Amino acid sequence: MAEELTFRLEDFEGPLELLLTLVQKHKMDLHNIPILELIDQYTRAVESAESTDPEISSAFIEMAAHLVEMKSYLLLPRSEEGERMKQELTGQLIEYDQCRRMAARLRERGEEYTVFVRTPARLEWDNTYDLFHAPQVLADCWQALMGRTTVRKVPTQQQFEPLVSAPQVSVSSRVVYILRQLIAGGAKKMEQLFSRRQTRGANVATFLALLELVRGGRVTLGPEGELKMRRGRIDRTKEEQ
Repeated sequence: MAEELTFRLEDFEGPLELLLTLVQKHKMDLHNIPILELIDQYTRAVESAESTDPEISSAFIEMAAHLVEMKSYLLLPRSEEGERMKQELTGQLIEYDQCRRMAARLRERGEEYTVFVRTPARLEWDNTYDLFHAPQVLADCWQALMGRTTVRKVPTQQQFEPLVSAPQVSVSSRVVYILRQLIAGGAKKMEQLFSRRQTRGANVATFLALLELVRGGRVTLGPEGELKMRRGRIDRTKEEQ
């Protein structure tokens, strides 16, 4: 039986490193970990360790609580939650081990080369502000900085002009437009009724007119946007049923 570890929590970067140390110390297979034995080893190690830094010890205690919860699930027969937690922990240990090995290799590669650095040059800074501003500009900036004035951009007439002068398009006029397009064969799909050359109001009115025609049963809309006009008199009773 392997001997027990004696250590300080400060010697480890985190709970995963302690778990990997226990796996290596007790010669466990990382891809087939006896998880219950590892949990017992970890909880005993945390209980016997002493740490003067509460932030460091809290991370190890939190992992111990997680492992105890996992053990309680694994002791149940056919626990899916326990198996899920076991696979998740195993994956974290494998990824952490790979990262640690790669970091060691990079450290070795870095130590093979000698790096020479020089003392940083000390630069002299001139904090003199040599720009010129009108006194009123400086006063306005100071007032805005102190929060005594509220800078508001006044809307211009050019911004309101498109809203005021835009022609009003009624839904009833677009109903007539849609019916004429369907009779003449100029529109066979819904997308042909709309155009970027039309104003936004015209497109909205066209859409509302199409909804009214579909709701009234005068026009049917196919699954791919096909349009078909129903001629003749519509039986309202049958349509409502």
